[in-house]
Amino acid sequence: MPTRPARTFAVALLAALLGALLPATVARAGTVQGGRLDWGIKSSFQSYVTGPVAKGSFKLKSGAATVGGSLFRFHTAAGSYDPESGAFEASYSGGVAFQGHQKPDGVYELDMTVSRPTVKINGGSGTLYVDVSSKAKDTGAVTNQSQVPFATLGLRGVDMKGATGPLTLTNVPATLTEQGAKAFAGYYAAGAQLDPVTLSADVKTAPSAQPSQSPSPQPSTSAETPQTPGAFTDAAVDWGVRRTFREYVSGSVGQGKWTLAEGAQDGGALFRFAQGKGAYDGGKGTLDAAFAGTVHFTGAHLDLKLGAVRVTVENGKGVLSADVTSGGATKNAVALVEFDAKALKTEGGLATLTEAPATLTEGGSQAFNAMYKAGTEMDPVSLAIALDSTAKLPALPDLGSTAAPSPEPSASPEAAAKAAKSSNTGLYIALAVAVLVLAAAGVLLVLRKRRAQAEAARDAEAGTTGSAGSGTTGSAGSETP
Repeated sequence: MPTRPARTFAVALLAALLGALLPATVARAGTVQGGRLDWGIKSSFQSYVTGPVAKGSFKLKSGAATVGGSLFRFHTAAGSYDPESGAFEASYSGGVAFQGHQKPDGVYELDMTVSRPTVKINGGSGTLYVDVSSKAKDTGAVTNQSQVPFATLGLRGVDMKGATGPLTLTNVPATLTEQGAKAFAGYYAAGAQLDPVTLSADVKTAPSAQPSQSPSPQPSTSAETPQTPGAFTDAAVDWGVRRTFREYVSGSVGQGKWTLAEGAQDGGALFRFAQGKGAYDGGKGTLDAAFAGTVHFTGAHLDLKLGAVRVTVENGKGVLSADVTSGGATKNAVALVEFDAKALKTEGGLATLTEAPATLTEGGSQAFNAMYKAGTEMDPVSLAIALDSTAKLPALPDLGSTAAPSPEPSASPEAAAKAAKSSNTGLYIALAVAVLVLAAAGVLLVLRKRRAQAEAARDAEAGTTGSAGSGTTGSAGSETP
């Protein structure tokens, strides 16, 4: 057993190492900024709405997207996380509107919108809140409710404490609450199983406190405006082509993908074509702008590329055109969709048009090889035009830094628990092993030193008394430390 000095040395070494290493890895409370939530709400409800009875459909709102066959993807998580208590709260953007049972006058008997899902977890329990606008199944009364506690989340075996990086939860069971049942327009009773919830969230830890410094005085500047009448500094157009087309391309039939190039960006449910250049007249409501970026769809029997996107607006009507390459041949400036632009408005240094309804043109139908007829509803068009250098274009949906969580079910709640925390366990184990190894090395050095001192003392004693002679010396010299 190590002597007291050896133990003292080991304890001191352990304390020094822990003091040097562990503070750098201790999780700090921080904000949630970026991430996604995938949830089908209730797949049987989706099937009912779009089936032969309700004969309805759903529409995505505010940047929501679809994933796989029946999942909706909400985006841009924002909230907070405390690694010490495991308390977590994140609100996600986007919505889904369901409509069905259309009457002769065009009114839908089934009309419900679910948006802004928020997950709150604390003390081992969790709740999913949503904004709900719904029409009651029996009376037709319309209600609008904000952040209804819609479902309880099954978190058995999930430990939310101690994470320092992106958080993920996969296929967490969701059960309809009493309030959720009322908000669901009476289609399901409390206790009904909803689709499981999968989410990810980026956690930004608070920076260490820094001494406050007086900011350096900055020269005052006034807003810069374009020198050329009608010119603008930047612009972007957002368009997802068509949701079902994207699902076809990436699904089991199309077996394909899309590739973005030349500055085009993917916002999940839409493509952004940016770096707009051209002219805009807010007084007349006219726009003529060209945008950078290409999107290339490829797959089984599919090779379609759209580029050189251009948007014109006049008399409240907009047209989105593009160069279309298919089968090795390119047609320039094909008018793909027409959209309602009457809502194009200017506020401050930014002109915007948000999710304007769009329909396919005859040229667009030919571009898609007659897959859709002229007049088919396509994804809406959004525009943003920066009229001076101080204006900022709307941000794209923030899906977070983690890879898309797998839509496959977890083997058990315990398996989901493993995904709840970022993989810091290995780091802590490695640190612990390193500390133990170094401590053991310190103990060994002390023991060797004491053994050497003891041997020297014995040798000195033997030389003084003249006993044992060379036999004793030879025995001592052959001992192993």
